Amino acid sequence: MRQIVLDTETTGLDPRQGHRIIEVACIEMVNRRLTGRHLHKYTNPEREIDEGAQAVHGITLEFLADKPKFADIVDEFLEFINGAELIIHNAPFDLGFLNAELRRLDRVPVETVCNRVTDTLKMAKELHPGKRNNLNALCDRYEIDNSSRTLHGALLDTELLADVFLAMTRGQNTLMIEPDAEARPQLEADGSVRERKPLLVRRASADELAEHDRVLGLIDKASKGACLWLPKAEPVV
Repeated sequence: MRQIVLDTETTGLDPRQGHRIIEVACIEMVNRRLTGRHLHKYTNPEREIDEGAQAVHGITLEFLADKPKFADIVDEFLEFINGAELIIHNAPFDLGFLNAELRRLDRVPVETVCNRVTDTLKMAKELHPGKRNNLNALCDRYEIDNSSRTLHGALLDTELLADVFLAMTRGQNTLMIEPDAEARPQLEADGSVRERKPLLVRRASADELAEHDRVLGLIDKASKGACLWLPKAEPVV
């Protein structure tokens, strides 16, 4: 099963107003494991960037001046996503921009090239109704380190979204992920490997230990001495 986690950054909010893609990032998973293959491109939109959009992603028109146009990277992009399931957070937004770019080039829509599209925002709303389900909120909910995400960036966001997607669907990976598999690196926005923070271990307090023992005592009493979590005296031989 080949899946592509995808994200874009744009000049504004609505492709119908002529706004364009300025960054596209895709990372590949096969059988729910990252392969290390990714596609990451900045593109020259040939138009101004809205102030609100620039405040979100921090990408300037000056930075994009020497970057390729979308037409220059379209073949590589379509080849990368061909036949895969796309994993996108708020898929209608990204698909709207991608298909607008493809229409300008007389190309077929994304949906005819990929296998199918999974919208993780829709999935999150079904799993967590009434709660905030943007990427930062989901990272907090699933305890995924997003401390490097000071601005939106398509490449870093795909890495975080891959972790979120796997966490939301973790019941599907029982037979696919080897328990001793080597941990995969996380990426910074520029594609460099990000150092993972050491795992924080919280020790139980004396009060918490006492409450734990009290609850185990109640379980042992209710089960007539069959509580498996209480140490048993060794039988006298």
